[in-house]
Amino acid sequence: MSAVSPCCGRFAPSPTGDLHFGSLLAALASCLEARAHGGCWLVRMEDVDTPRNVPGAGARILACLEAHGFCWDGEVLWQSQRREAYRAALASLRENRRAYPCACSRKEIAAAATGLAIDGALRYSGHCRQGLPAGRGARAWRLMVEDVDIAFDDRILGRIRQNLARDVGDFVLWRADGPFAYQLAVVVDDAFQGVTQVVRGADLLHSTPRQIYLQHLLGLPTPEYAHLPIATNAAGEKLSKQTRARPLQTRCAAANLSAALAFLGQAPPPELAKASVEEAWRWASAHWTIGGRKREYSDNNAP
Repeated sequence: MSAVSPCCGRFAPSPTGDLHFGSLLAALASCLEARAHGGCWLVRMEDVDTPRNVPGAGARILACLEAHGFCWDGEVLWQSQRREAYRAALASLRENRRAYPCACSRKEIAAAATGLAIDGALRYSGHCRQGLPAGRGARAWRLMVEDVDIAFDDRILGRIRQNLARDVGDFVLWRADGPFAYQLAVVVDDAFQGVTQVVRGADLLHSTPRQIYLQHLLGLPTPEYAHLPIATNAAGEKLSKQTRARPLQTRCAAANLSAALAFLGQAPPPELAKASVEEAWRWASAHWTIGGRKREYSDNNAP
């Protein structure tokens, strides 16, 4: 658990590769915002999806953060050590008849899909809502969503509203042959760690209503949310391990921090890129304002 604090932020990377510029944006903004409010800042390693993990990536991510001047509070929380907590949350949803077993294969889901969800995935038809077909076993457990609007005020993007039934459909909480779903794990861990504000990339914006809905069903608090603009490569793709974003070079730590501050609309002076890491942090802490005007970034011109 985190130390008692009026404000608590976090950075939660997945150890599927090295830290890149897009990850640095989330780390820097979440840390500065938490510190600006006198709060604590935590690091959580979201490694529950073990087949996707890259050996040694978690340690390299932490070393890269330290080289860039980040200091987090408490121990790093590893999701792979939290499976019992996710299992308990799923059991609670099952007991309250909010989760149900689903026997559908990927092929069956595709054939019966009622369209695309807001995040581009296939929207599940609800075929197994009334029970498993005879002779079929559960391939997954899904959350039964209601035809309700979930709305929240994003600190950067303003009022966000989503109808779960129309825009998402019944979504997976756990696959029988795999890990617990991100949506469930992140909700359980944010509550466990006492997180009060989540600052992350806008690629996760469409997940937030699902998480708020789960928080309500599990009786957990809802943090404040702020979703940052996304850095892209020359092809317009989000910087990620999948798009082969360049790993951060620790020898350019101050320049990386200065570029991240510029992207986040903080308008750092040009000389900050050649300053020390400590000087970059002092300037950032003194001038931080969330939701500044975004500046273009090219991964091809990274420091």
